Amino acid sequence: MKYCYNLAVRVYGVAILTACLFNGKARRWKRGRKGIFAALEKTFGGVKEPVAWFHCASLGEFEQGRPVIEAFRKNKPGYKILITFFSPSGYEVRKDYTGADFVFYLPLDTPANARRFVETVHPEIALFIKYEFWFNYLHTLQEKKVPVYLISAVFRSNSYFFKSYASWFRKQLHGYSKIFVQDTHSEHLLNGAGITCTEVAGDTRFDRVAAIAAAAQADPKVEKFKGDGRLWICGSTWEADEKMIAAVFSQLTAREEKIRLLIVPHEIGEDRINGLLSAFPGAIRYSQADEADSFSSAIMIVDAVGLLSSLYRYGNVAYVGGGFGKGIHNLPEAAVFGIPVLFGPNHRRFIEAGELIVRGGGFAVSGADEMFRVLSSLLTDKVYLERSGKAAREYILSSQGATEKVMMAIAAGRAPHNAVR
Repeated sequence: MKYCYNLAVRVYGVAILTACLFNGKARRWKRGRKGIFAALEKTFGGVKEPVAWFHCASLGEFEQGRPVIEAFRKNKPGYKILITFFSPSGYEVRKDYTGADFVFYLPLDTPANARRFVETVHPEIALFIKYEFWFNYLHTLQEKKVPVYLISAVFRSNSYFFKSYASWFRKQLHGYSKIFVQDTHSEHLLNGAGITCTEVAGDTRFDRVAAIAAAAQADPKVEKFKGDGRLWICGSTWEADEKMIAAVFSQLTAREEKIRLLIVPHEIGEDRINGLLSAFPGAIRYSQADEADSFSSAIMIVDAVGLLSSLYRYGNVAYVGGGFGKGIHNLPEAAVFGIPVLFGPNHRRFIEAGELIVRGGGFAVSGADEMFRVLSSLLTDKVYLERSGKAAREYILSSQGATEKVMMAIAAGRAPHNAVR
């Protein structure tokens, strides 16, 4: 099985190179790794301090791990912090993050790359966020006696780890010093498979979004745009989401004058923004708006990065995209502001979605008709709207504390590794 894994990694690398011919993201992936070992050797050749290595797949995982990164920086100031990303969407946004000393792409997980990377960086501790399972890196770290932690992990019974053919993959999980899971179900699955290096810590994103909400800055343009009406914020949207949003907003405006729509797409390339401007005639671009504008349009499209988590403060109700595609995006960053959150049907892998539904702060919708019915119910019943928003916020605030649990385990010292072959 190890041979099959290494073969799959190499095939993936070849596929990326092929995709470079027609895919911009693949080209950025390849370009970002060009000469990476020379850069690493130059950077770390003179580093004398111990290094803490955090690895995130992309931007979402970075935000999930950020509370731990910042707590580690505060509690262990003698360490240099290295952050690596797998995806360009994470690296390009956070390559200048001031909370880290070094930010790099992660080389492809081949045995040679893993060995060279670890021997160059010499991490004292490694922390991987949520779904990042790179087994050659894990094995190399284990050989070097480096403690490795997996943070905010979630496991499901249908995961490949628990298939009859996956004993080799399950065995690799013994290489972690500690696996911090979000829920007891994940821990029970792991324990049942003989993996006992676990602890239920919760979701570190809740700590992050609570901190963002407490420090959210005013945005005069959006404040002026909202005026004295109500604002529907649609964040991290894709085209599948936006088709329904357009139809539903048209219905809403036909019966309620003072409602406005703020769309923050997941990707903000010029082609995407132009597509949105075509789908929402008369919409204004955030970057071209001015505080002095009268904002005669009821629709604004945000074409800037890094604003969404603070802009939710202006919403009366939110829709978080991705649920009509691969999976929903960040529900907690909307819910923490005390507003009801709608999302699409592909949410089964996300614990927070189910919890929000049960508590009355979240609503899964299967299409435009249901989206309209839910929004209409919320917007026409002030008590219902406020009760749902309060339930959403209380769930987030009551679920904080994962970062502290992780840091306490790290402070307890090196946990012993189990032998893995």
